[in-house]
Amino acid sequence: MSILKVIEVLANSSESWEDATQKAVAQASKSVKNIRSVYVNEQSATVKDGRVDDFRVNVKITFEVK
Repeated sequence: MSILKVIEVLANSSESWEDATQKAVAQASKSVKNIRSVYVNEQSATVKDGRVDDFRVNVKITFEVK
């Protein structure tokens, strides 16, 4: 049996929601080991001059506690 823990991470990107998700996982992996999955809980964006300016995600990252 494994023990799993979930943390919530907010991230942003000027390129896409996918890039923001990648950035969230990359940043979390600097201090959290054994990441198993990422769940995109929420997506949003800011708009500037009629165009999407910044993509934002709220993700839940699951990792195994050893």
